[in-house]
Amino acid sequence: MAIQTLAHYSVRTTRLEASRHFYVDVLGFREGFRPPFDFPGLWLYKGDDEAQFGVVHIIGIDPDAPQGLIEYLGDKSEASLHGSAAIDHLAFLATDLPDMRRRLQQAGLGFRERTVPSIGLHQLFVEDPSGVTIELNYPAEEAREHGAHA
Repeated sequence: MAIQTLAHYSVRTTRLEASRHFYVDVLGFREGFRPPFDFPGLWLYKGDDEAQFGVVHIIGIDPDAPQGLIEYLGDKSEASLHGSAAIDHLAFLATDLPDMRRRLQQAGLGFRERTVPSIGLHQLFVEDPSGVTIELNYPAEEAREHGAHA
């Protein structure tokens, strides 16, 4: 199977500092490297190894400048972001990008892709039947070798 392991889960919030306090000061995660996305947030790690890109991603909502987040992950009503609805997406590490593209196309499922050059990661986003966003993370070289699609 091409899916290897759960990579992280992401929480979308208007309470970035309260989330930082909870995950860092209370639970003991460590704040670490995060690519320079055009929206606020935190990547939290369970130890010193940043090779796995963090365990929990906190996605901050800036009501005065929401466009970067909307363009990257899509728009969600702030009123919907409570309880499990605040979970923005689940991410898995995966291999064999061409096979996954083929499987999604055969299933008639739309997906979007982007590469994050600063961490050598290619992301494919698709929604499950319940509307939960699933992010599949591939080594960026797979996308370079097999061309980026959308």
